[in-house]
Amino acid sequence: MEKKMSTSTTKTKDMVTTAMFVAIILAMSFVPYLGYIPLGFMNATIIHIPVIIGAILLGPARGAFLGGIFGLTSMINNTFNPNLTSFVFSPFYSLGNVHGNFKSLMICFVPRILIGVVAYYVYTGIVKLVKKKKNDGKGSAAALAAAGAAGALTNTLLVMNGIYFLFGSSYANAKGIATDALYGVILGVIGTQGVPEAIVAAVLTAAIGKALLHIRR
Repeated sequence: MEKKMSTSTTKTKDMVTTAMFVAIILAMSFVPYLGYIPLGFMNATIIHIPVIIGAILLGPARGAFLGGIFGLTSMINNTFNPNLTSFVFSPFYSLGNVHGNFKSLMICFVPRILIGVVAYYVYTGIVKLVKKKKNDGKGSAAALAAAGAAGALTNTLLVMNGIYFLFGSSYANAKGIATDALYGVILGVIGTQGVPEAIVAAVLTAAIGKALLHIRR
């Protein structure tokens, strides 16, 4: 009986925690400037941070769910507040003869769903390795930082490469780029935006995740 009550309490806590992370993702997505950190040369997206930390705390399934919420907010924003390249994220937006379609959903959802999954397994994998070496304190911080960076890079790499392979010529035309030069531009975005965002994610995940894991324990 006592075991059943404990399991029920844990499930309730997980549901409440999941709802909290969903609320944070929604706020960061729809409140202007809340989901970004200005670095001077760019605004680093941090909307994926709740997905990463949520996955570490709650497991890969809930992490994938939170990533799906992130993807949904991206689709909504690109549908109702579109820019020239919103067709790659929303099947409901078109630019001239270019229309968003099922491939837009793949770019919008698949990378975001995988953020939490990748982050969780990077974190748990490093924690297991460090435990074997009996270095728990430093290992936890390193695992959190690595999970943050891995989750952020998962998003950037899959989104940008998805755009190249699924919407290459259309995206190049919308951006006014020669098709032959497109992948060079993609690599530039990964380097100038994806890498700084991964560093920010590593720092924030290590700081916030360590505190939340301590509270949860």
